[in-house]
Order: sequence, then structure tokens, then C-alpha cells
Amino acid sequence: MASSQELSDFLQDVERRAFKQTVYAVRDEHVAMDIVQDAMFKLVDKYPAKPVTEYPMLFQRILQNTMRDYWRRQKVRNLWTTLLSSFGTQKDGDVDRDPLDTLDVDDGAQNPVTRLEGSQTLQVIENALEKLPRRQREAFVLRYWEEMSVAETAESMGCSQGSVKTHSSRALHTMATLLKQES
Repeated sequence: MASSQELSDFLQDVERRAFKQTVYAVRDEHVAMDIVQDAMFKLVDKYPAKPVTEYPMLFQRILQNTMRDYWRRQKVRNLWTTLLSSFGTQKDGDVDRDPLDTLDVDDGAQNPVTRLEGSQTLQVIENALEKLPRRQREAFVLRYWEEMSVAETAESMGCSQGSVKTHSSRALHTMATLLKQES
């Protein structure tokens, strides 16, 4: 069992190298720092009782998994941004417009055509969500609409994090297929 000083020394020794490795992988210093910090927190939180000799390999595995989680989240965000942006059109060169703004059908200032398009878009998404199995729909809404983490979603659903990832992945693929058929 490692002492808190040994754990602290290990983290200091590995921080710079882990940061460089992560920057090369994600190409963003701020994101890389977040990933390294998350990995360090996970090591300290989950494995403080492990012997110090196991820390290098354990930390490397945690760091790799944390990077994979980041890439998965990016893939999902990119997919949804692409899918939802196809429902709306940009006005006056507004590049930073949120694609979910097209779903606001209660804005009385919009013209009737825009309101109708928004209403139809919302209906397409709701229909696709209704076709999902209950657990997939629940995982999808919590993860991607409510932006909960995997751990928060698992706690909310009363299941393991692995189940959340499975339900979310299946829901995502089904939703993407259904929305592509509609567009």
C-alpha cells in the first residue's frame, strides 16, 4: 500500500509526460490538461491502496481510457451537431447559432413558415425518440439532452456505467438511422 506522499510523488513525476502524451493525442492543451487531471483524480479516488509499483501501468490504462471517453463524447457531439444543423438554415452569417434553437416553436416573433419548420423538426425527433426502447430512450435523453456524465446517468437509471454506455450507443445509432431516413 502506497503512502499519500508516495502517491503525490508519483503524480508529480508522471504529470509532465502524461500531459505531453495527451496533447499529442487531442491537439488541445486545455482539453489535455482536463484529461490528465481526470485520470489523476480517478487514480487517487479508486486505487489509493494499490502498491506504488502498480501505479505506472494503472495510471497509463486510466489515462488511455479517459482519452477514449473524450473521443467518444466528441464523436457523439459532432454527429448530433451535424444532424441537427441540417434541420435549420443559418441567417445573416450567424455561424455560432445553436442548432437546437431551431426547435423553439413557441417564439411568437417567428414567421409562420419558420414556426412550421421548427414544429415539424421537433415532431421528427420526438417520433424517433418514441421508437427507442424505454431504457435506450432514458439513457439517450439523460446523456445527450441533459448532458449528464456516464456516472450520473448510471446513478439516475440505477444501473452500471457499462449499461449506460451500451444503451446510449444503441440509442445513438438507432436515432441517427431514423433521422437520416426522415431527412
